[in-house]
Amino acid sequence: MGGAVLRRVGEAGISAAGGAAIVFALLVLVPGDPARRVLNARGVLEPSPEAVAAVRAELGLDDPLPQRFWEWLTGLVRGDLGVSWRSGQPVSDEFLERLPATAVLTVAALALAVVLSLALGLLAAARPGGWPDHLARVLSTGVLVVPGFLLGVVLLDLVVVQLGMGRVIADGTWRTVFLPALVLALGAAATWSRVLRAGLLEARGAPYLRVSRARGAGPVRRLLGHELPNALPPYLTMIGLGSAALLGGAPVVETVFTWPGVGRFTVEAITARDMPVVTGFTIIAVLVYVVVSLLTDLLTTALDPRLRPAAARRAVPARVAGGAA
Repeated sequence: MGGAVLRRVGEAGISAAGGAAIVFALLVLVPGDPARRVLNARGVLEPSPEAVAAVRAELGLDDPLPQRFWEWLTGLVRGDLGVSWRSGQPVSDEFLERLPATAVLTVAALALAVVLSLALGLLAAARPGGWPDHLARVLSTGVLVVPGFLLGVVLLDLVVVQLGMGRVIADGTWRTVFLPALVLALGAAATWSRVLRAGLLEARGAPYLRVSRARGAGPVRRLLGHELPNALPPYLTMIGLGSAALLGGAPVVETVFTWPGVGRFTVEAITARDMPVVTGFTIIAVLVYVVVSLLTDLLTTALDPRLRPAAARRAVPARVAGGAA
């Protein structure tokens, strides 16, 4: 078991390093002179050659590419994401200032997505092919085909403007988090609910369910005591991957609801071509995705013995012996 954990941690480290290399390559391949863009962001529209040369020396743009990558990578390890071209402040400080608001939004969206997906998945699996199943499918499909920004605008108009509930400008606290968190959570809840439904129906066909039914177990006991635990591994995998993806959808939702978080700050940086902020957000999203995927993998392996290599090796001889008998 320890060897499998180390192998997964090593794979996660390789994935993170590969993601960092791709982000640095995108930073290098962006058209235009970075020094000139820095000066333009600082308000110098027609910089002199001397000013451009000074900024290139300041940023180390004349150093060999491997040296630049090493310095950038070691800076990431130390938590140094560079300096914002617009504000001249460290990107890590800019992110830390806005991180609490993004954390509030992400946690609220994750909680709503889990609650909604459990409700829809259990409702659909309770009577497959019945009206609850069809209703859950229609709701899931409708949410998936509507873009998040459009749903956010519609909710703002109906709930805030027309009904007078909530605030147009959010303040980044729990008091105004419900609408943006709901918009961010709906897409994930729709996908997770379908995965949960499929897992529940697959678990329902297992032979031990017939034994449990013969012993007098009721539908609720079979659902919560047998079917749901066996359907959890794929469902938890989707939650793990989807919770990391929530960070990727935060910029659009934060912009629509004027949420003062990291995502909105990144959208403003894209407009201003502030590349250190953009690449900083990208590398954070990559690291979050890798770490959450690793934790989800370890959790599902702990919950499902069939995913453990040692258990799988022991199961193979047992099945062979059973077949021979």
